[in-house]
Amino acid sequence: MLAKKLHISLIFSILVVAKLTIYNLRMHNLYAIFAKFLDICKAFAKYLVNENGNLPRRGVVPRFSDLEVISLSLTAESLGIDSENYLFSKLEEYRNHIPNLISRRQFNDRRKLTGILCNQIREKIAAFIDGSEDLFCIDSKPIEVCRLVRSKRCKLGKEDVEKAPNHGYCASQKKYYYGYKLHAICGLSGVIHSFDLTKASVHDIRYLQDVKYQYHDCTIFGDRGYIGADVQLDLFETAHIKLEVPYRLNQKDWKPIFVPFANARKRIETLFSQLCDQFMIVRNYAKQTQGLFTRIIAKISALTILQYVNKIRNKPIGQVKYALI
Repeated sequence: MLAKKLHISLIFSILVVAKLTIYNLRMHNLYAIFAKFLDICKAFAKYLVNENGNLPRRGVVPRFSDLEVISLSLTAESLGIDSENYLFSKLEEYRNHIPNLISRRQFNDRRKLTGILCNQIREKIAAFIDGSEDLFCIDSKPIEVCRLVRSKRCKLGKEDVEKAPNHGYCASQKKYYYGYKLHAICGLSGVIHSFDLTKASVHDIRYLQDVKYQYHDCTIFGDRGYIGADVQLDLFETAHIKLEVPYRLNQKDWKPIFVPFANARKRIETLFSQLCDQFMIVRNYAKQTQGLFTRIIAKISALTILQYVNKIRNKPIGQVKYALI
């Protein structure tokens, strides 16, 4: 009996080690993930790039294409590698598989140049996953670039005052911060359809002025930061957008929160939690404003491409942490 238990325990240990080995190979085979993301980017980048995978431009044709730059950026963000120094130290293992790999400085420069293309590919993927939704959630999240005591010495945005960060207040966390504010709209399926990055002092309602030119004939769920009778009326008259927000307790026409609306709005809060946890969106290594914007685009695009991987494998698209297993 004891020998039988030891035999079963040994078999179980072997299976666990084998499973962990397969998991490590899949998770840490950076080149395999890079090649898979490159195929996905090629499929959705039609009519956006030329036959070499580059944006049309004059000059020497780069051997390492723009789509490869985007795919490498998405691969790094999907694996939680937000340090370019660490990324290129890992890429030394795959020099034979990526012979045309560019230097770290070139990668940093070209990732900024391909940020718009990366977002265009993300929008195509999001539309493929669920492009027929008419129920959306809207929310904002603070993006802190440094502590308040260091705000006067922060050099981020000094090259362009209009895009420089400033001070703002986060009502959910009840604290002041220095940086930007990320506004996002997602569907009930959990796909971010559009987003924008503004100064921290910009009120959430300001973002709705852009929303009415991008959406129409739909319903948007928001929190109490979007309360405003004039705003709701303007959205409905301009684009037939119905903005649903919970009432404040001191409002005259107070009504209890409709539970399905409250549950639906939690979807975007889950997305923000995933961006903070797996993609570390609150960590900032950028030295320039454009670099920060590019990193935000890459992180959200990495989230979207992992959702796409789950969809084609008939898995829940929200389980992005297990998409590469």
